[in-house]
Amino acid sequence: MSLSSWFVVRRELSPRKRTFLGIGSFLLPLIIWCAVSYVPFIWHPMVMVSNPGDVDYFQGGMLVDKAVFKDELVNMQSAGKAIPQGNPANPIYLPAPHAVAKALYTGFTTQPEQRDGKWLHESLWHSIQVIFWGFLISSLIGVPLGILCGTYTAISRLFEPFIEFFRYLPAPAFGALAVAILGIYDGPKIAIIVIGTLFQQILIISNTTRKLDYSLLEAALTLGTSKLKLLLHVIIPGILPELYRDQRILLGWAWTYLIVAELIGTSSGITWFITQQARYQHFDNVYAAIIIIGVIGLGGDLILAWLGKHLFPWARSANKE
Repeated sequence: MSLSSWFVVRRELSPRKRTFLGIGSFLLPLIIWCAVSYVPFIWHPMVMVSNPGDVDYFQGGMLVDKAVFKDELVNMQSAGKAIPQGNPANPIYLPAPHAVAKALYTGFTTQPEQRDGKWLHESLWHSIQVIFWGFLISSLIGVPLGILCGTYTAISRLFEPFIEFFRYLPAPAFGALAVAILGIYDGPKIAIIVIGTLFQQILIISNTTRKLDYSLLEAALTLGTSKLKLLLHVIIPGILPELYRDQRILLGWAWTYLIVAELIGTSSGITWFITQQARYQHFDNVYAAIIIIGVIGLGGDLILAWLGKHLFPWARSANKE
C-alpha cells in the first residue's frame, strides 16, 4: 500500500483506514503522555524522595525540585551524613496514566474522603441536568427564530443586527446579574449556558436556512402554498438534516460553558468536584473528571451521529461523519 493512498484530497477513506486513523488519534496523545510520565530522561523535573537520609525537612514520598535535591545531596556528602535517595518524577499536577485510570475507577466505587464531598456520578448527573435545561431553553427560542430569520428578510433585519452585537459579549460577564435575578442555585448556571449558545444558535440556523435551494420555495409559492405550510412542509423538512448537525455542534458549545457557569453562585456539579479535588491536590481525580466529561460529550455526539444517519438516510452530506 503506497503512502500516497493515505493522503487523498477530499476523497472518502476506506472503512479500515478510517478506523485505524480514528484509533490512532487517541493513541498518539496517550503515547506522548506515557512517555512523559514513565521515561525519566524526557522531562521529570522533580525527585520523589524515597529515603530522606539526614535532611531534616525531607519526608518519604515528598516531591522536591531536582536542583534542591542535588544541593541537599552535596551538603550531606560534604558533612559525612546519610544522603537522601529518590527517583525522578513529574510535578504533582501531572499524574501518570495508571494513576488517572485508578482514579476513574475509585471515583465511582469509593466514597469521597471529604465529609462534604460528592460522588463523581452525582456531580456528573447534576452537570448533565444543567446542560440539558440550558440547551433546551436555548433551542426552544433559537431554532424557531433562526428559521424565521433565514426565511424572511424583514425578520432577519429586525433581529440579526442586535444578535450580531450581543454574541460578542462574554456570557460569564452576566454572572452577577444572573445571580441577582435568579438566585444562587442552578438558575444562573442555566442562564449562562442559554446566553452562551442562544445567539450563536440563531445565526447558525438562519445561515443554514438560507442555504436551502430557493427554487423549492418558488415552486411551493407558485403552487399557492400558504406561509405556514411553506415553513412546515418545505423549509423545515428541507433543512432538517443540516439543522440536526448544527444542533450537535452547538451542544458541544454548551459543554464548553459548563465549567464557567457552575462557578457562578453556589459551586456545584462536576466543576465543584474538580475544584474540591484540586484544593486537596488530588490531581489524578481532576484529570479523571476532565476525561469523563470528554467521554460523555464524545459518546453523546457519536450516538447522535448514528441516530442522524437513521433519521435522515437521504441526506448524504449528513452521513459523512
